[in-house]
Amino acid sequence: MMLPLALMVLGGLTAALAPRVLSRAGWPDREPVLALWVWQCVVAAVLLCCALAMALSGSAAWEFVRGHVFAPAPHGVVEAYAFGAYGPWAGTLAVVLACGGAWSGVMLTREVRSARAERRRRRAELLVRSPRLPGEVPSEDRLVVLEGDRPDAWWLPGAAPQLVITTAALRRLGDRQLDAVLAHEQGHAQARHDWLLHCSAALARGFPRVPVFASFRDEMHRLVELAADDVASRRFGRLTIALALVELNEERGVFGPCPTPLAEVPRRVDRLLNPRRRLSPARRLRLTAAAALVPVVPVLLAFVPGLSALR
Repeated sequence: MMLPLALMVLGGLTAALAPRVLSRAGWPDREPVLALWVWQCVVAAVLLCCALAMALSGSAAWEFVRGHVFAPAPHGVVEAYAFGAYGPWAGTLAVVLACGGAWSGVMLTREVRSARAERRRRRAELLVRSPRLPGEVPSEDRLVVLEGDRPDAWWLPGAAPQLVITTAALRRLGDRQLDAVLAHEQGHAQARHDWLLHCSAALARGFPRVPVFASFRDEMHRLVELAADDVASRRFGRLTIALALVELNEERGVFGPCPTPLAEVPRRVDRLLNPRRRLSPARRLRLTAAAALVPVVPVLLAFVPGLSALR
């Protein structure tokens, strides 16, 4: 029983320490894409610890599970794990972890279905506000203009993604600012940020008492916006996208003294107007490699008895 417990301890330590380390680090705002990668590796490591502990404890409790998990392995490898010494708690741990995995799948399915229903509702609403003319053939236009008194722009993901922008935004934004907004939203679409948001939301809602998943969700919402800002700024300049953010959000009170749901916007503007120096390529490479090794650790830990038996 020691190996599954060691995996659970490793997963717990990763879940407890990684958010604290990342929250204190100064580089995620400078390298949002790298920070997104690190967060995904951390969550993958936590989930791998649970999955491997479930597989090992299930193999100890039930012969048919062991036969499937260790089907291609030599007999000496199976003996190296000493499943007979695991005790009666192996089955209970396996069932609890299996229920957690099934619940994760249910929450992800619910999140995806909810997102699809919301997209259908918004597309139907869009069709009502911007109806096709008689005889007009449906097109794959990526840009839809709506009559509206509030400057706004948003991206509708899906099989035929569309950028929706109001006439008030067109009146307030210059040509380069409009192109920068389009580049920002295209950055979301090309990186499939919607899937990151769905997965993080599903984990946070499914396990609300696990802080790492709540932090994962919050950081995904923040970092995907910073990453899309950087995509737009590389093409049209930081000042252009910063001014576009101000024009689109000025009337919403986000720059006032009272906090609002869009309180991140002023910080995004300040980040664009006062850019900090990026990490060196060597340091970015080191951080990328270190993050990739995080989910490898539980795999190596689980394989230690088997690899020792093969020597």
